[in-house]
Amino acid sequence: MSNKTNSMTKLGAIALAFSLGAVACASDEAEPAAPVETTVAEETDAPEEAMEEAGTIVDVASEAGSFTTLLAAAEAAGLVDTLNGDGPLTVFAPTDDAFAAALDALGITAEDLLGDTETLTSILTYHVIAGEVRSTDLTDGMMAATVNGAEITVDLSDGVKIDGANVVTADIEASNGIIHVIDAVLLPDAGDAMEDGDAMEDDAMEEDALPATVVDIAAEAGNFTTLLAAAEAAGLVDALTAEGPITVFAPTDDAFAAALETLGLSAEELLADTETLTAVLTYHVVPGRVLSTDLADGNVATLNGAEITVDLSDGVKINDANVVTADLEAENGVVHVIDSVLLPS
Repeated sequence: MSNKTNSMTKLGAIALAFSLGAVACASDEAEPAAPVETTVAEETDAPEEAMEEAGTIVDVASEAGSFTTLLAAAEAAGLVDTLNGDGPLTVFAPTDDAFAAALDALGITAEDLLGDTETLTSILTYHVIAGEVRSTDLTDGMMAATVNGAEITVDLSDGVKIDGANVVTADIEASNGIIHVIDAVLLPDAGDAMEDGDAMEDDAMEEDALPATVVDIAAEAGNFTTLLAAAEAAGLVDALTAEGPITVFAPTDDAFAAALETLGLSAEELLADTETLTAVLTYHVVPGRVLSTDLADGNVATLNGAEITVDLSDGVKINDANVVTADLEAENGVVHVIDSVLLPS
């Protein structure tokens, strides 16, 4: 699935500025990486005692003192609640020096970047993997799907590189995941997707244009008002309208009403509890474009970090929810309608 050319212009410019190469295929004979030296490198300026605190990913980054731009970006993109959630998540965290170099290469200010929430969300979610990935889990040539939906590539031929960025400090533990400090900003590559699919997409859209985003699908359907209000309250609308691709298992208004009755809550009470709301909503989102034909019995990691279970033995179930309508496609992903709200354990 290719992304819209006009929404990826700035990312293409960023990618050109940093001369990022195309992603390589994973080696069939890849060997596990040796643990990366976890002594804080000079570039991070992070005191060891700050890194040893077992707070959330946001807490650890805040206490380190060298990730102010990353934290400001997460705030601007509405992703702080996600990074403070239960997880687990793995974050490749660029230092302030890494962001300064990126901004200098682009000729823009931090304010310019923070003001473009769509681009910002796409970049930040490219630094996050659902689940806990330690340095000992890395293999040479390994490709890992990010929350953005695009894949990053691991290179162990000379130290540890993620795309073109060096891992300078690895395996920093937080209560909800792992941080690996990197010395450059990672950037999604728009080029490959455009080369592979733009011509086909243009022809298809002339015949039957897709909705732009999964949010547009939900808004146009008219029976996802609670889901949309919840996404707004949790600050996740930008993430759901970003480049993606993402897959959303979308509970209907009736599904939310049944859940609220069971819990003995009003919609207003649910919407006011942003931490719980974010944990629940991100449990309904899977990185990548997952059509019904891609589903198989088993577990799938969500943006929440916890896994949902696919059961194809009697129709299609996600945990205990039935998929009542599948494969509603948008340019940035796909929606599967479900008849009950998924709740992380």
